[in-house]
Amino acid sequence: MDAKFKTADWAIGASIYEVNIRQYTIEGTFKAFESHIPRLKDMGVDILWLMPITPISQVGMKGSLGSYYACSSYTKINPAFGKEADLISLIQKAHSLDMKVIIDWVANHTGRHHEWMEHHPDWFSQDAEGNFTERNGWEDVVDLNFQNTAMRAALQQAMHYWVNQFDIDGFRCDMAHLVPLDFWKAVRTSFQDAKPLFWLAECEVKEYHEVFDATYAWHWMHVSEKLARGEAGVHDIYNVLHDYAQYPAGAIKLLYTSNHDENSWNGTEYEKYGPAAKPWAVFAHTWKGMPLMYSGQELPNTKRLQFFDKDPIHWNSTPALHDFYKTLFQLRKDYSSIVYGDTFILPSSDHNVMAYIRHHQGQVVLVVLNVSKEHVTIQCNHDLLKGHFKQVFSGMQYPFDGYVSFELMPGDYFVYIKS
Repeated sequence: MDAKFKTADWAIGASIYEVNIRQYTIEGTFKAFESHIPRLKDMGVDILWLMPITPISQVGMKGSLGSYYACSSYTKINPAFGKEADLISLIQKAHSLDMKVIIDWVANHTGRHHEWMEHHPDWFSQDAEGNFTERNGWEDVVDLNFQNTAMRAALQQAMHYWVNQFDIDGFRCDMAHLVPLDFWKAVRTSFQDAKPLFWLAECEVKEYHEVFDATYAWHWMHVSEKLARGEAGVHDIYNVLHDYAQYPAGAIKLLYTSNHDENSWNGTEYEKYGPAAKPWAVFAHTWKGMPLMYSGQELPNTKRLQFFDKDPIHWNSTPALHDFYKTLFQLRKDYSSIVYGDTFILPSSDHNVMAYIRHHQGQVVLVVLNVSKEHVTIQCNHDLLKGHFKQVFSGMQYPFDGYVSFELMPGDYFVYIKS
């Protein structure tokens, strides 16, 4: 990240929860979601990311409700979600629990009808005949014209509107790499005198860390899916992670097993990973980076949510994985080695097992994950594996003497902390 931009202190070591307002409840409103915030706080969530909250273009609309990512205004609220007062109440509720709220920002394009079009057609990409165009094959959107300085100024002003009027805490920027980097630099510079904000980019272009605090770990996710299909091994995962380690100092990678795109288009984490879904979730919370959860993963949610139509999540009183994720979130809060520590990869003769140590200022965390569908046995040797260790999920205590052997069934995950 550029030296002049500093990650907000509260974002370092934080976790993110992506909120699909439309599908979160039967009502699909800010007010209905607000009642879930205390539960998410108890689970350990730090940052709520709201998928786009702006109104959706009726022109070119897909399905019965359209895509969140095809807006008709940058400064209005989707009336299906509620009123401005409802959003303010949601944000104030989160803030009262020491949680932050960021919103999805779609700077690359708008819907096929947008309130700017009538008076500022030159703010949009057009072909030789003057027809609005876009370059990625998305039928329901039109690209913005970043050659136009007035459009850039208006878009920047709209971002300030949400910070000034609603007290949001940052932006998750959709397809950020499709927007010129100099635009993002100008925008973030314009916020330098505002309260500290968090900047998350949906992209995996290293240079974008000149502006953004965090970027997606797409490459890791794709290789992990190949591993699940038997097309890659753990060594391929480590190669990707080595590449991430070469990112600029302070760069954060977003790690996840699901999000709105993955769930709707590529399948749930159980479709993609089978029994390795939970081990990969443990990885996302214990490797160096920032973990993301998607709406309903704590249930667990085993269905693909419709993207353009109503398809509510069906909640029960006690989501089965609430304590699983709560344990992982709390581990990150209690052990700085997860956030700041060095990583020691433990050699394994089995290409289906990930075993690594996170170490910082005397703290030792050992993670062993069976990311395969096979039964495996491994041995680990390291000088840091000496002393009494506790398995965080069972609470059982074990004496380690530098050599440890593990037998893992498919889906097994072990996390030990030096006690």
